Amino acid sequence: MDKKALLKLLDNIQEHGEETEEGQRILLIDGLNLFFRNFAMLNMVNPSGVHIGGLGGFLRSLGALIRQINPSSVYVVFDGAGSSHNRKNLLPEYKSGRNITRITNWDVFENLEDEEDAKIDQIVRVIHYLKTLPLKTVIIDKVEADDIIAYLGSVLPKSPKDKIFIVSSDRDFIQLVNENVIVFRPTEKEFYTNETVKEKFGMPAQNFILYKTLLGDSSDKVKGVRGLGDKGLLKRFPELSTQILTLEDIFKISEAKLKEHVIYARILNDMDSIEKNYKIMDLSNPMMDEKDKNYLNNVINSNDIKFIPEQFLAMYNEDSLGGIIRNVEFWITDIFKNLVIKK
Repeated sequence: MDKKALLKLLDNIQEHGEETEEGQRILLIDGLNLFFRNFAMLNMVNPSGVHIGGLGGFLRSLGALIRQINPSSVYVVFDGAGSSHNRKNLLPEYKSGRNITRITNWDVFENLEDEEDAKIDQIVRVIHYLKTLPLKTVIIDKVEADDIIAYLGSVLPKSPKDKIFIVSSDRDFIQLVNENVIVFRPTEKEFYTNETVKEKFGMPAQNFILYKTLLGDSSDKVKGVRGLGDKGLLKRFPELSTQILTLEDIFKISEAKLKEHVIYARILNDMDSIEKNYKIMDLSNPMMDEKDKNYLNNVINSNDIKFIPEQFLAMYNEDSLGGIIRNVEFWITDIFKNLVIKK
């Protein structure tokens, strides 16, 4: 969905009349995803030669998203310490070997260690900035941002008119798309609705978890069914285009068509691994306990957010971010004024 189509969608939400009054518009941002994208793209350094691309780009992107979507509330979500723990218990190789030897910005950093230090320093600083803004920053130890966002996306909508906007280039979130949830993928600058998912993948969004389970995810070290690609998936399982299926349905179809192609045999022979993959990827059942859910419920109900623009500007000047944000004094007031809770 392009920007013009999105604006039309938002106009439809804002119909007049008591029974059709505007719903809430809530922005959920995958914090590390947005940070790493800016860190990789922007080779900016301040006058002292310190890399500031991740930090400055994150703040600029945050402002652009708020201006474009005009949300009533914003949540920025980060992975907690040991966030992959639960999934690694199911699949030890999960997310292993990510960026072990690759340097993103050769022009700025001499080695991988310097770059990793810069990432950590800038992420910590991002969180300092976020604490001065009228939004909610969420981190839970041993819980991935994906699970937090999935849970928030399921409990925040209170009416059919409420819209949740999830911002991430991670395709895992596409499985969450429904009448209340829209996914914005910055890499494509595109909003994913039910119609977009159907157009791009040939199936309803509810079946995207099966797409991910059967094809796997190389970036997370989750293997798919050998020999089954995008085109082969719909060829072997055309029902994915017209019906809402479960993993058990996939197994039953494979059993019924066992003699037609080796793919069906591979699926049946590897049911345990496929079920494990499904559990790892299924965001409809976030990997968190009741304590974590209670914490998130308290975050949702809390009005304890602060807007301290003078502190933001002091850090901005201290970090010598300069012209990364044009007219930053006006920017901070204009972007965040509608998020401030009226006492």
